[in-house]
Amino acid sequence: MIARESFPFLLATGIPCGILIAIGQTTGSGAASGVGALLFVLTVFIAFFFRDPNRRTPEGENLCIASGDGKVVAIEEIDDDWVGKAVQVSVFLSIFNVHVNRTPCSGRVSTVEYRPGKFRLAFLDKASEDNEHTVVQIDGADYKITVKQIAGFVARRIVCRLEAGQTVAAGERFGLIRFGSRIDHILPIGSEVTVSLGDRVKAGETIIGVMNP
Repeated sequence: MIARESFPFLLATGIPCGILIAIGQTTGSGAASGVGALLFVLTVFIAFFFRDPNRRTPEGENLCIASGDGKVVAIEEIDDDWVGKAVQVSVFLSIFNVHVNRTPCSGRVSTVEYRPGKFRLAFLDKASEDNEHTVVQIDGADYKITVKQIAGFVARRIVCRLEAGQTVAAGERFGLIRFGSRIDHILPIGSEVTVSLGDRVKAGETIIGVMNP
């Protein structure tokens, strides 16, 4: 599968690609064929970037599932406006990772808030607060979780389809961040974190932690 957000980009490169390659073949123009070939490579990369594979979400109570593919770059205790005393698990998504984001747990969406900001490198600690990001607060059965979609140095577009009051299930697709980014998972303090720094995780599949109500 390919995320629907890719369609404008695929049309913008795919149509000129087809036209130029056709011109090159019918007229023998090396320039048209060359540019068409470059656009073909770009179109393939866009399709690769926006890929959206199916995932099998683990079942169980009080699980926090990864919201994004990538590498764990930070595990730290923080104070969060929604969760309170919390542990934050941050995942950095490179341009080679799947960028479709998935909900970390089942529950009711309390708040979705977009916050403008800078575009620092997403793996830096300050990116969590300084960079442009969207905050999603989820009220679970016996716990609260915050998830942040954070734009990076290259990423300049966050897509979040969630709305306040919406009911979600763990592992559901809810948005994406284009071209390199970061996801912060903010769990209640005392939760058992089940990943380590440097671990690779998959959205909708990897268990980030187990919450202790």
